[in-house]
Amino acid sequence: MNILIAPNAFKNSINAQAVAEAIAQGLTLSKLNCTCRLFPVGDGGDGTGSLLIKHLGGKIVNAPVHDALGRKITAPFGLIDNGQTAVIEMADASGMRLLKAAELNPMITNTSGTGELMKQALDKGVNKIIIGMGGSATVDGGAGMLAALGIRFLNADGDLLNPVPAELGQLAIIDVSGLDKRVLNCSIIILCDVDNKLLGDNGAAAVFGPQKGATPHDIVKLDALLTKFAAITLKQTGIDIASAEHSGTAGGAAATAYAFLNAALVSGASHFLKLTGFDEALQNADMVFTGEGSIDEQTLQGKAPAAVAALAKQKGLPVIGLAGKVPLLHSKELNEYFDVLLPIGNEPAALGDALKNTHDNLVRTSREIGNLLAIS
Repeated sequence: MNILIAPNAFKNSINAQAVAEAIAQGLTLSKLNCTCRLFPVGDGGDGTGSLLIKHLGGKIVNAPVHDALGRKITAPFGLIDNGQTAVIEMADASGMRLLKAAELNPMITNTSGTGELMKQALDKGVNKIIIGMGGSATVDGGAGMLAALGIRFLNADGDLLNPVPAELGQLAIIDVSGLDKRVLNCSIIILCDVDNKLLGDNGAAAVFGPQKGATPHDIVKLDALLTKFAAITLKQTGIDIASAEHSGTAGGAAATAYAFLNAALVSGASHFLKLTGFDEALQNADMVFTGEGSIDEQTLQGKAPAAVAALAKQKGLPVIGLAGKVPLLHSKELNEYFDVLLPIGNEPAALGDALKNTHDNLVRTSREIGNLLAIS
């Protein structure tokens, strides 16, 4: 039996490559006679960029940038397509994982490092930039990123504002006269791992602000700032970023990239699978394994396991989904994608213990699935 193993990362635990290796290890230890092909996947979330670079045989370039708090760091980006396309991971420059928990504060963090990576990619002569925007520590509406590319943010008196939410409440004018013109001759594609829009109860501040350190008071301020961003952008460009699909990605950075950099906002999972030739990988598969930390109805809103399963189902292949957490009750919608959906936990456990044991639980569960398949 030829098994294609195409999981996403298990968030806050192990990356997609490690997940695929654990599943393959379990199947190899089982009684099932099988051949495993590992095809770790991403959907724009943290880790997607590095997976793209690996799948496509890219070259890594290390660049000096600033993290979300303005500290000097070194961050990588990738070059693919014979150096014509750059692959950037926002989390590598502006990510939560670069900060300590006590440092998370979206009122003072920004995306300048991501803009610096873009600028250095342009210095390499690229004509396309692909950005995975998951895992950012920011809700700055992309102000830091745009500032690094030459855009200025001014108050009503024409004074320059620092591109952080704590100051941008005074924003009146977005001055694009200094924008690096090379950007406008470059195709920019944003891989989005969420479909949330910019504003309101399901917007960037309300949904993602808390995990980035925002207090309830901060969330009100951040949503007001993004509302102001949307109003000024509409007035200056005629583009309604508030209604754009995926505009809530990365604290609104996707929205302003769409308006000011002509970026295309795409479903990260679908675009990833297309770029990496996943459809071809399915040709020799008899069964597909996928998974991520949690699989539920929200998974069907553009997450990688659902995209993997959808393509597998088009080929008539059975799909097994593994996750740390699955719904208690039967879900007709999920069953249309996953023939088998299993949690990997071995016993009741605190979240920290469950995360620590992800690898071992994946190996054990996959081994038992292999034994069941061998019996059948």
